[in-house]
Amino acid sequence: MKKIFNLLLCFFPFITLQAQINEIGVFLGGSNYVGDVGSTTYIAPEKLAFGILYKWNKSPRHSYRFSYTQSKISANDLDSKETSRNRRGFRFDNDIKELSAGLEFNFFDFNLHDEKPKITPYIYSGLSVFRYNELYITSGQTKIDQKSTSLAIPITLGIKSNINRDFVLGLEVGARYTFTDNLDGSNPKNDFMAGNRFGNLNNNDWYVFSGLTLTYTFGEKPCYCAE
Repeated sequence: MKKIFNLLLCFFPFITLQAQINEIGVFLGGSNYVGDVGSTTYIAPEKLAFGILYKWNKSPRHSYRFSYTQSKISANDLDSKETSRNRRGFRFDNDIKELSAGLEFNFFDFNLHDEKPKITPYIYSGLSVFRYNELYITSGQTKIDQKSTSLAIPITLGIKSNINRDFVLGLEVGARYTFTDNLDGSNPKNDFMAGNRFGNLNNNDWYVFSGLTLTYTFGEKPCYCAE
């Protein structure tokens, strides 16, 4: 917990410097992967995912959002409905540690200084950078080649409501289109392992975070609701 708190202070150094309404909180949910191994179901959380997030609300309609999320992802061909995958029988496990920054847009006005109950759908996108293990599969066994870093584009849909004057509760599903095709060991970068490549090498992998956010609101009255 201390490490997470220190990371928060380093990642969001300007939290207390802004004369705007702020939100800081946690994400808790599950993760799943979509690619060349296992099930092709897009939303099927199976591994615990958790993180921290900060929002700087510039208006009742949009916020700058920053987050850190981590989880394990895994897949098993035996869970696939595709006969070819089921017979192949590959499986893998990987670790994802993600930093993300972007813009959250509310479909309805969400003025946090108005204490009346309110609810709005929202969408979030931006850019994520994440660490993961470069894998390769040989003789049906998954092995780690090296640690690697890549980028992803988050596409998140959610709905949120202020449960009281200080807290906002949200439910969201966020798919990440990654810039790598080797979360699963299907396309190792090392040319010496070219013979171990399989699957559709023209499509990159996805991972999905689904869950709840709970944020605490604080800060001075922003200009958009000044009297």
